[in-house]
Amino acid sequence: MVLRIFGLSLVVTVLSLGVAFLYGGPTALVLCILLAILEISLSFDNAVINATILEKMSEFWQKIFLTIGILIAVFGMRLIFPLAIVWVTAGLNPVQAFDLALNPPADDAAYFPDGSPSYETLLTDAHPQIAAFGGMFLAMLFLNFILAERELTWLTWLERPLAKVGKLDMAAVVVAGIGLILVAEFLAEADDRSTVLLAGLIGMVVYIAVNGLGNMFHVEEHAEEATGGPSTLAKATGKAGFFLFLYLEVLDASFSFDGVIGAFAITSDPIIIALGLGLIGAMFVRSITIYLVRKGTLSEYVFLEHGAHWAIGALALILMVSIGVHVNEIVTGLIGVAFIGAAVISSIRRNRNEGESEKTLTSEPTPVA
Repeated sequence: MVLRIFGLSLVVTVLSLGVAFLYGGPTALVLCILLAILEISLSFDNAVINATILEKMSEFWQKIFLTIGILIAVFGMRLIFPLAIVWVTAGLNPVQAFDLALNPPADDAAYFPDGSPSYETLLTDAHPQIAAFGGMFLAMLFLNFILAERELTWLTWLERPLAKVGKLDMAAVVVAGIGLILVAEFLAEADDRSTVLLAGLIGMVVYIAVNGLGNMFHVEEHAEEATGGPSTLAKATGKAGFFLFLYLEVLDASFSFDGVIGAFAITSDPIIIALGLGLIGAMFVRSITIYLVRKGTLSEYVFLEHGAHWAIGALALILMVSIGVHVNEIVTGLIGVAFIGAAVISSIRRNRNEGESEKTLTSEPTPVA
């Protein structure tokens, strides 16, 4: 089963590394490996969240996400997205932007008569808007999970009080909005404050819209299932699956921002970034997602979803803080791994304690009347 799930990712990895070596020699090969490790370490919590949503989707929409979705992840977010930012911010056409990325000129005046910065700098300069959008989208996801009342809690001492706060109407929007205002006021540069606020608000609106549409069609699906209407049930399932697919794609994009920006600390070559982050990293994230769904890992490790959401909260905070302060990508990756690892350990301990309790109950002698 493991080989069947990860087999394609392994084949893609070998082919991608071969292409990287032919493209740029040993240096490109090493850079590609580093980018793949960066993407997998940063996106493991993404795989967990993807799995929780993917379980709710029909087999058809699961296949759509794992096929069309991977094309969007590889070519859309890891190749087209960085180039699109340069098209918009620098006023270059797509061909010029791609040529600038592949062949950075010694003299920027060849493309920028006013002496504007290079491709890498242009993309890095767009970080405040990117971080604000992605940070607020992920913050809304985290807050909607952690402010909800749940029978099962992981960090009970913290999650129970937060659930009480969540009883306030639109608590997630209030908390996220306050955070966005504080970041724009105290962390963003004066010239970036309006764009940070706008990008953050767009991130919140996109989350509310896509998540709300998905929830609405899920409600309709359950209502129609109760009435036993097979044709309307199939139609509603299609709508619900479509909006869950959109939700997953926006979520994947939000997770991708830190990886794409972080990749420029390693290389600015879009081909190497597409090979390392996209083909290898994104493929393995998809394989991990499938593995979690097929193995029923989320039901076995009950705190894994909690740990993933706390990792998302940490990532959202890091993205917002990074608007004004540089945060090393290693720190970002390690925080996510730490939350996931702690959740797995807590789940194992809970399962062991429950198993011991069951043994104790079954081993007690039956009282004789």
